[in-house]
Amino acid sequence: MRGLLSLMLVCLATTARSAPPAVTDPLKEGPYPVGVTTTVFVDQSRTDHLTQKPRTLVTEIWYPATDAARTMPRSRFIDFIPGGAAPGLDAFTRRAWGKTAEELNRDYWMRSVRDAPVRKGRYPVIVFSHGNGGARHQNTFWCDALASHGYVIVSADHTGNAGVTFLKEGPVPMAGAERANSAADRPRDMSFLLDQMGRWNRGGDARFKGRLDLSRPCAAGMSFGSMTAVRVAETDKRFKSVIAMSGAYPAAANLKVPTLWMIGTEDRTIGAMGNAVVRGHHEKHEGPSYLLELKDGGHYSFTDMPKLIPNFGDGAGKGRRREGGAEFQYTSMENAYRIVNAYSTAFLAVYAKGDKQCLAFLQRNGWPDELIWSARNAGPD
Repeated sequence: MRGLLSLMLVCLATTARSAPPAVTDPLKEGPYPVGVTTTVFVDQSRTDHLTQKPRTLVTEIWYPATDAARTMPRSRFIDFIPGGAAPGLDAFTRRAWGKTAEELNRDYWMRSVRDAPVRKGRYPVIVFSHGNGGARHQNTFWCDALASHGYVIVSADHTGNAGVTFLKEGPVPMAGAERANSAADRPRDMSFLLDQMGRWNRGGDARFKGRLDLSRPCAAGMSFGSMTAVRVAETDKRFKSVIAMSGAYPAAANLKVPTLWMIGTEDRTIGAMGNAVVRGHHEKHEGPSYLLELKDGGHYSFTDMPKLIPNFGDGAGKGRRREGGAEFQYTSMENAYRIVNAYSTAFLAVYAKGDKQCLAFLQRNGWPDELIWSARNAGPD
């Protein structure tokens, strides 16, 4: 933890659009309780290649909640699955995560409160894209933390590429043959979700009317979702920053939009070649670019997998070095989440809220024993 004390500073959030003005400490959870809600958006302008119906996105939204949420029951994992304790649910959860629904509810911790009242104020929007075969709720550790600092995070199942999406017509499992279609659909999904947030801000959902700051949205994602985020920021100029975990678009793009890249040195999914692509993008970037590399991190260090299956591997539990094969322990869940959340919070404070004082946090490596950190062209947008 050498160097951490040098990062014990706070950043004063000065933007009037994000209410109320508050002190941002990237090393701590934010001051707000967190709410989460599920909605379904339907894009009538697109026909889903898999379902042959209008493109439908089951969407999770995290947000700052009122103080009443402090004494309300926390969300349960099973709340992400429509129908709750339906027949056959345990069989499904055992296949997916090796646990019964009751075990998931017991073991899986979250900060959020389902459908808690939305806090007054205006909050920057982050649109998140999950990994290949992932889910809209695969990064709750990150969504909870950012919502507590005053952000609204919007994350949808990319139908056909999520592990399974529960539509009213029935469950739609991941279809591997749809990957090429998913690559085309995903950026459009993110732009559509941003459109819907504009509609909600205008009164489409009374809870969020006037609550959303849409001046500097962030596109974020993990793995295939990172590729999606990088791509959508190139095609949709409304997105003003990118957070890309464990992946990147193969061709260099978005050379000016402020970007926070994250990789694990021991990633066995995108491997050494995938990491090299990310490092290459960082080196070529003409705008503010930050590279967070967990020395003992794997692909799933940047997800909820350590919470679900602690010994999953590739970022959760024990692994073997890609070079030499020696056994080692991946970065602990606690440290990985602390590092990822801290730098995400500081990055967003600067590039989504306009808080230049948090630039100082982004200039230093607070965890040199665990982290390789690089900042290039660092400065306000």
